[in-house]
Amino acid sequence: MTTQRFLHAVDRFSMVVGKTFAWLIVALMLLVCGEVFKRYALNAPTAWIFDANNMLYGTLFMMGGAYTLAQAGHVRGDFLYGSMKPRTQAALDLVLFVLFFLPGVVALTWSGWTYFNESLAMHEQTFNADPIPVYPFKFVIPVAGTVLLLQGFAEMVRCVLCLKTGEWSPRLKDAEEMDVVSDQLASSSYVDEADKRDVMERAKDIEQAAQQRSTGGQS
Repeated sequence: MTTQRFLHAVDRFSMVVGKTFAWLIVALMLLVCGEVFKRYALNAPTAWIFDANNMLYGTLFMMGGAYTLAQAGHVRGDFLYGSMKPRTQAALDLVLFVLFFLPGVVALTWSGWTYFNESLAMHEQTFNADPIPVYPFKFVIPVAGTVLLLQGFAEMVRCVLCLKTGEWSPRLKDAEEMDVVSDQLASSSYVDEADKRDVMERAKDIEQAAQQRSTGGQS
């Protein structure tokens, strides 16, 4: 397996994990809507709903971390980064990954495994009238940390490759907002072809400029 195939395999795995757990949004919506109906229409509130909502949202948040990292979607606040050369960006990223990312995520994964085992040993439950188990949710912590570590290792490999070649290796891209806009314009019967092309070209220019500022020109 070549290095690029390895990187894309890790990206693909993170995407599958992220998209799978993204369905928790649907579960959360149904849970909240059902609870609102029970509470206000039937006057029969559920005691465990608040804890369940927190667990589902926490799981969604944690399991989406690797997907966001694979898509270079985490927020960057450094405007100097975008003006740096790729090798300088890679060197900076690699140092930050080693100094901050690895210790933090390793600590998260290790502590999460400890919390899970302690919770499982006592069959920990929530404190309400209708308790629900906590240990399945705590198991998500080390799992999310492991997936994030794998993606982080791939990102460090990308940095090393960029230091050698002077260019960022291509990422495995997911469907983006521009793809949705393009499909909507293509199916529209109210916009002529010239206007469609003009809108798409201007939108792509804006998107590319934003991506270069936020990701330092990585593709």
